[in-house]
Amino acid sequence: MRSNLFLALALTAAASFTAATNAQNSALQAGKQYTLISPAQPTGSAAGQVEVTEIFMFGCPGCYAFEPQLQKWLATKPAYVNFVRVPAMWEPWAPLHARAYYTAEALGKLKDIEGPFFNEYHAKGNKLDTEAKIAAFFLLYGVDATTFKNTFNSFSVVAKVKRADELVRRYQAQSTPTIVVNGKYLTTGAQIGSYEEWFKVVDELAAREHAPKGTAAN
Repeated sequence: MRSNLFLALALTAAASFTAATNAQNSALQAGKQYTLISPAQPTGSAAGQVEVTEIFMFGCPGCYAFEPQLQKWLATKPAYVNFVRVPAMWEPWAPLHARAYYTAEALGKLKDIEGPFFNEYHAKGNKLDTEAKIAAFFLLYGVDATTFKNTFNSFSVVAKVKRADELVRRYQAQSTPTIVVNGKYLTTGAQIGSYEEWFKVVDELAAREHAPKGTAAN
């Protein structure tokens, strides 16, 4: 009887140890699934919101492949997550695309042009690498040439492009697409290995930031 009791206790202890080990191994670790941004950067989201930022380029093949997965996640993301995009400018055409992005934002056309802009570049082969080509593209979505030109060259759009460039450097991003959670955690697909697992990491980091102060750890 005693030997059976000891065996049961030993098996229980072993199972507990295995479960604890598995939980420890699956926990997120800085330098593994994400990188801590130091110093952490302030965000522009409202109180109670966790800002999730995609650093992207319209002309990036990885961003184009990522886009359908991102849209699926956006449809199910927690309500406390505020998603924003920040264009990187590592290619000759990228500053023009960044200005196009903020022009669409200023005109309330982002939802209309984001997907089509990706398709125009990657599926149709139109690199949209001049202001004239981008103006013609915007015309398809109801933006006349004068409105486009005035907005595209406006002080506010140019200022947002400059700020985006500064943010990408402060985040220390080196590739696209990259996800930044609350100005604090940077994570890339290369660190994770699959879209599904990547979004799990993003969700867990966002939940960590949303948790009451004092309950989350780095």
